[in-house]
Amino acid sequence: MPNLTEHHAGQYVKLLFIGDSGTGKTGALTSLVADGYHLKILDLDNGLDALRQWVGHECAENMKNVDFETLRDEMTMTAMGPTVRAKTYIAALKLMNEWSDGSSPSEGTDKDIFVLDSLTSLGRAAFEWAKASAPSAKDPRQWYFAAQQSLENVVGMLSSAEFKSNVIIISHINYKELEQGVHKGYPSAVGSAMGPTIPKYFNTMVQAEIRGSGKTASRKIKTLPSSVIDLKNPSPFKMESEYDLGTGLAEIFKSLKELE
Repeated sequence: MPNLTEHHAGQYVKLLFIGDSGTGKTGALTSLVADGYHLKILDLDNGLDALRQWVGHECAENMKNVDFETLRDEMTMTAMGPTVRAKTYIAALKLMNEWSDGSSPSEGTDKDIFVLDSLTSLGRAAFEWAKASAPSAKDPRQWYFAAQQSLENVVGMLSSAEFKSNVIIISHINYKELEQGVHKGYPSAVGSAMGPTIPKYFNTMVQAEIRGSGKTASRKIKTLPSSVIDLKNPSPFKMESEYDLGTGLAEIFKSLKELE
């Protein structure tokens, strides 16, 4: 039976990165590209413009180290309103198993990172998949349940030791009022019930945040919990309470790698 002196962190970082829209979550990946990591980004938000600009500015020679696949369900307008062709969710699952170049995202090195951007959009795609799979369901809760169960399995797979790659899952924040005047923020997935479940799959959960406005605004990555969001920091003696967004993810990865 092993004791705690024999415990070591996993070889790969599994990180949940949350933040409100516009806080710079995707652009923050630049520091990892500059640090020599190879990224496979499953882009469901169509939001890589900022990353391309920052990588081109900071480390243009490493731009070739970022592969991406952009997916989004097609929407068409009909007399009854917009309709969705629910193909994104299954296509995303296939790419997690086999990337477009034939490689497997689950068979990486300690310098490979699989990025899901974002969990919020994958949750929406999962819901549309569930609707298309059971169009005659009389209770919408059936669709939510099927989507939540499937999406939780995806998160469990990506965060497991069997998925042999560093993983970053990016998510927006869903704020819930628990009681009068008390709010909590959770990762945004499918519906409101799933948010509190997602963090249990991760030892590391950090938050992008903007402080101030205009030219005086600063962007930070927070690693310590607040009264609103329960962040998770497995390296409290090595990791700072916050980092500048421009360098933060690379510094956090370094701290987590030192735990091995």
